[in-house]
Parts: sequence; C-alpha cells; structure tokens
Amino acid sequence: MRLQAQNGTVKVPLRFFTAEEAKVISAACARIFPSDASGPGATEANVVVYIDRQLAGPYGRDKYRYTKGAWVESYPEHGYQGKASPSETYREGLKMLGDFASLSPADQDAKLRSIEKSHFFQLLRQHTIEGMFCDPMHGGNAGLIGWQLAGYPGPQMSYRNEVDKHFGQPWRPKPASLEQIVGGLENLGRTRRANYDDTAKPEELASSCCFHRAGRTDFDTRPCTVDEGACRRDFAWR
Repeated sequence: MRLQAQNGTVKVPLRFFTAEEAKVISAACARIFPSDASGPGATEANVVVYIDRQLAGPYGRDKYRYTKGAWVESYPEHGYQGKASPSETYREGLKMLGDFASLSPADQDAKLRSIEKSHFFQLLRQHTIEGMFCDPMHGGNAGLIGWQLAGYPGPQMSYRNEVDKHFGQPWRPKPASLEQIVGGLENLGRTRRANYDDTAKPEELASSCCFHRAGRTDFDTRPCTVDEGACRRDFAWR
C-alpha cells in the first residue's frame, strides 16, 4: 500500500495484510483515533504498518502465550482466554468489517459500535493506541507525531547535561526515538567495543562495573563495559 510521508509518497511492503485488507484496517484505525484540530491521527502515524508488523511476527502467532485448553470465559483480570491467535482474530475481524473502507464516516462508526464488544475490536483499539505511541522502530508513530501530541520527549537516558542550561525555566525537548538517542544500533555496538578494554583484568572490571560490583557475574557471558552508565545501558539492550 502507499502511505504519505513528509518528503512525499513511499511504498511500504506489507508482511501480513493484503493491500485491500490494509485499507480496511487503516480506515478502521482512523475512526478510532481520527485526525482533528488537535493534531494528526492513526493514518498519519502509520498505525496500520505497526499492526501489520506485529501480526506477521511471533506475537501474531501467539508464540509467547499458553494456547492449550481449556478455553473458557474467566475474570477480566485473567486476560484473554480464547483459542484464536491475534492473526486469526484479525482474519475473522476483517470478515466482520467487510467493505469498511468504502462506507461513509457515519456508517463506519455504526459498524464499529456493532462489534465493539468483540475480542477483535478490543485488539484493534489496543493496537491503534500502541501504534500511535510506540517507538518508530516498531513501524508506527511515524515522524514521532504521537509523542509530539503527548509531549513525550522519548526514552532519554539522562537530562544531566541539560539541568544547568534550563535552570528555573520550562523546557520542552524535541522528541527523539531510541535509534536517534543511541545513534543507531551499529553505533551502539561500536561504542560497546570502544568502551571495553581487552587488556583489563577481571578485578579491574569488577571495580568499575555496576553489575559486577553488585555481585552479578552470571547475567551474561559477554564482558561488561568499564563505564558504569554505559554498563547499565548495555545490560538493558541484551
């Protein structure tokens, strides 16, 4: 399917949906989180791309959920107890939506209200919100527009360098994705290698590594970095 980007029109390869299915889901997401005077919505955030990526991966196949019987109704606190995987739920949900993209906005809203108690609609609503506010590395939140709406600056590691610059003044940092903050995974790997001293002795590493200082020597077979702050970031990425 074709999506609008800031620098023009780009073609995005789909992994789970067909082009027609993507149009239906995109139209449904646009009614759940529409564009309005306050800002852009699900269409501009490429929410359908986020959903497509999730359904095409392990999550869509229910790889990490217990999927054997009994499949029974239970307390809401127990979560979904049905048999169908997310990908199967969407296949059935698409049949429920039918030719949704061609309906008028009023008819689209009526269609969604008619299925709002279904597991499919609950998933669709949840995924729409996730796609609006996820890190762009997952496919949604294009241009960080979701974070701009919420005023979220991104997963900043620290504000230590900014404290003195903006003391006593309101500060609204420009949102940045995880990839932008760490400089990309490739640069992160180079930073790891640069921070690690192959000639350092184990006891020297233990004196500077926050996890080794805490007695954690079994969390990974790979070496720790010698910088305490970098060590914490390293561990979070493993």
